[in-house]
Amino acid sequence: MKGGDRAVDLRVVSGRERANAVNGRADMAWKTLDDMDLDGKLVLTRVDLNVPVDGTNVTDTTRIDRIVPTITDILAKGGTPVMLAHFGRPKGQPNPAMSLRIVVPALEAAVGREVTFVERPDRASLEALAAGAVVLIENTRFSAMEEANDPRMAQFLASLGDVYCNDAFSAAHRAHASTEGVAHLLPNCAGRLMEAELRALEAALSEPERPVVAVVGGAKVSSKLDLLGNLVRKVDALVIGGGMANTFLAAQGLDVGKSLAEHDMTDTARAIMAKAEEAACEIILPVDVVCATEFAEGADNITVAADACPSDRMILDAGPLSVARVAEVFESAKTLIWNGPLGAFEIAPFDAATNAAAAHAARLTRAGKLISVAGGGDTVAALNKAGAADDFTYISSAGGAFLEWMEGKTLPGVAALERG
Repeated sequence: MKGGDRAVDLRVVSGRERANAVNGRADMAWKTLDDMDLDGKLVLTRVDLNVPVDGTNVTDTTRIDRIVPTITDILAKGGTPVMLAHFGRPKGQPNPAMSLRIVVPALEAAVGREVTFVERPDRASLEALAAGAVVLIENTRFSAMEEANDPRMAQFLASLGDVYCNDAFSAAHRAHASTEGVAHLLPNCAGRLMEAELRALEAALSEPERPVVAVVGGAKVSSKLDLLGNLVRKVDALVIGGGMANTFLAAQGLDVGKSLAEHDMTDTARAIMAKAEEAACEIILPVDVVCATEFAEGADNITVAADACPSDRMILDAGPLSVARVAEVFESAKTLIWNGPLGAFEIAPFDAATNAAAAHAARLTRAGKLISVAGGGDTVAALNKAGAADDFTYISSAGGAFLEWMEGKTLPGVAALERG
């Protein structure tokens, strides 16, 4: 793939075009909607509708908006999309406060047609619906058999459809009846969003253009041990930021003052650095830091060398020299994977490093010089705040699933499609 082909927005390109745009391949182990005959068929479509609400209305329709291409394509191929989704954590019992009925108005606005909401589905009722119907089944987690991946639940769901389409990558790390069990019982495929997520991650980690750089930020090393251990074997450079960078600085014998740091994890940090050296992966840590006496908006702060943090202050961001070094690494890279902020991005001025690094990655992506994939945790919020998200090649809407994929773990929902 040529450099000028890299800046592709997977959110607006569909089907085979999306596959070719990212990595020139369409021979994945799972099928897509393009491979399926859907005419006249009921298509069980697992989606992510676990959206934020204010009690009566959906307050952020991002997840709803991102499933529209799948619903539209199923309809265009003559199928009837029958959506399966969870909402909240009802713990296996019906709970009116967690009914999916609340998302119906926003869903209807997004797909541009009426959505039939069904509390107790049966095959005959679904078959009686007029052509062009769009169906949403009540919260799958209202049954304890869902999260238990009970074969009886999977069999019941399979009886409602002719084809299974999984468009919920964000739930693919869960082996539930609606994400994994039912996939074995029907002809199956990935929906457009699932397809985009998998192809983006395939391009970034499985068969990337090198050099590959990863940015990993966040508060704790302990929460990302598997991630760090996997990445040092797969990337050429690893930028570590946020609170976990303080732990790595402490592991090098530096005084990090009152900074958030896991001092009991310094041996682990040193082991990760040793593993990185063996794998010829360069670890990039801050060389200068922004320190303050309190975690507060506009707090008085100083920028000092990484080995000069005053004992009464805390490190809240990487300094300008560190950002310049990160920019150099980005300049030499062909692929970027980003998970987590470089500092306390929620408040100024400790968002400076994240904002500057994100802006640089965005510029390189716009210029066709970098494939940039980001997701998980606070990453999307940080990149949105930096005004850089729209220019990244792909922003994953998944949280835990994105992280588990980066950790090298098998995602049950994906594996079921691959075996399908």
